[in-house]
Parts: sequence; structure tokens; C-alpha cells
Amino acid sequence: MTQKLCCMVMRINIDCKGCYMKVSRALLTIPELETRFIEKNHSRVIVCGNFIPQDVAIKIRKKTNRRVEILEIQDLSGNDEPKQEEMPLITSCGNQVETETYVTSQNPQPHMYFQVYR
Repeated sequence: MTQKLCCMVMRINIDCKGCYMKVSRALLTIPELETRFIEKNHSRVIVCGNFIPQDVAIKIRKKTNRRVEILEIQDLSGNDEPKQEEMPLITSCGNQVETETYVTSQNPQPHMYFQVYR
């Protein structure tokens, strides 16, 4: 999978100032991100840049030890290729990361949950 210019909206549980600082530090350590915005009241994080969305979500999950839910991915690269719908799937990689992807009936965008097992 190649990197592409995109914006991604994620839901990350931000309870307190410590959680906010942990998420903020994790976002600052990822060089692919050009813009970062944290909505503390709605527990949302919006990032833009040249990256692979799933890889960034996994990095944030590993660094913060918090569940990361991808709400929306906007492709800003400008290519007008027709996008192929992804079917619901569950994959695992080396017993470290488990990924669940499913499509809800209300929102056609897939939601992804990442959990790291140690």
C-alpha cells in the first residue's frame, strides 16, 4: 500500500489532561502528519498529511495504549479513480495487532478498531 495525501478523523478516548498530553505527544512523534487537531470535548483527533491511515492509527494505538477508532478518511491526492468498496474483514498479524473492519448501515465509511496484544 502506498502513502497518499489524506485527512483522517479518529475517535480516541480523552478523559483528562494527562490523556490529552499523551495523545498530543504521540501525534508529534509521527513525522508523516502535517496537521494535527485534537477536539478534547468530542474525543476526536483530526490529522492530515501524506501517510497510510491504518499505519498511523496503529502507531497512535501503540504509543498511547488507547483504543483508536477511524471515523472518516478523506483522500486529498486528487486522483479520480473509482474506489472499490471494502468487504468486512478481520485480520491478524503476528499475534501483535488485530484489526477489525466493518461497514455500518448509517455511514458507508468503514470503521476500524485496532488493539495491540502484548
